[in-house]
Amino acid sequence: MTEPPQGPAPVLQTPPDVRHQTPSDVRRRATLAGTAVSVLLIVAIVLGSRLLRDFDSALLPYAVATVFLAFGVAYRYTVWISAPGARRLFKQGWRSFFSAANFRRAPTALPKMIATYLGFQKFLGARSHARWAAHQLIFWGCILAALITFPLTWGWFTFTSSTGSGPGYEMRIWGLKVLGFDSLNIVGWLMFHGLDIAAVLVIPGASYFLWRRMKDRGAITGQRFAYDLVPLIALIVISVTGLLLTFSSIFLHGGGYEFLAILHMVSVVFTLIYIPFGKFFHIVQRPAAVGMQLFKYTSRRKDGDEVLACRRCQEPIDTAPYVENLQGTMRDLKLGFDEGPAYCPRCKRVMRGNAYLTQVKKGFK
Repeated sequence: MTEPPQGPAPVLQTPPDVRHQTPSDVRRRATLAGTAVSVLLIVAIVLGSRLLRDFDSALLPYAVATVFLAFGVAYRYTVWISAPGARRLFKQGWRSFFSAANFRRAPTALPKMIATYLGFQKFLGARSHARWAAHQLIFWGCILAALITFPLTWGWFTFTSSTGSGPGYEMRIWGLKVLGFDSLNIVGWLMFHGLDIAAVLVIPGASYFLWRRMKDRGAITGQRFAYDLVPLIALIVISVTGLLLTFSSIFLHGGGYEFLAILHMVSVVFTLIYIPFGKFFHIVQRPAAVGMQLFKYTSRRKDGDEVLACRRCQEPIDTAPYVENLQGTMRDLKLGFDEGPAYCPRCKRVMRGNAYLTQVKKGFK
């Protein structure tokens, strides 16, 4: 193996948008973004519910929580992409997404990555099949619950009956009839019990991860109660109280329904407000990772699958555009090691060890 060539230290140049960006600027921009998104959501609720004619006042706490959710997501996402690394990832992802040349070279790349990386999360299967299955249960259960809960909360979906008590119902979206169904057949049962199905999916998935965090020594070592355990407990509480509401209405003739409804509402509102500031925020971040995967894939196609080799051991690292992107992030952060991405992980560990040995260890007498 040959040692890396020695040369003058690279001149680090920080882009103007990074150099003049202060924490107060970031917070101000994030606050404006959060406010704008919240106002847009309020306007959408008012217009989508036909000036609140279809809005159910009993669901007001849920609607207010979604407005806070919109503000929090926009605020934290703006702060996140203000960091040099995230900003480069964000820009490269959108550039790859809107590139006509990339679409001509690989027209099926984006749908395939959305399905495999974002939808079915195949990368989790390489870690553990059980973790992948549990994550899929939580993912699809939450997706189903969101698709039902949010439009109902905002008054976009309504279910009406000409007789007042069924069994014939009409589903309307923004006041327009979309579907008519009988509540006594299978379609009607699925329509009225969609949230119960979502709860049945979420409970085993969240319970598995909660059990794993109680038993797995590796997970216990670095876990934090508020960050790692509270989200799982919240999902289980929401799902269990939701199922108990159905149980109360069917088998107990409404016994304890009011208490369960309040408990369910509190757990849902707390979780919605918690999403932007806890572990659930990775749900919002994940699509950006798809953009970066698309960038890596299209850069390989563009360069004819040419992969750069480590400067020290000649092991393959990644494509030239991807390595250059990491080097740019190093320069933005002023780490003084923007050539680091040109080495494989093993060689970087060896170089750090050698630097410690020569510059720190030998300094002690």
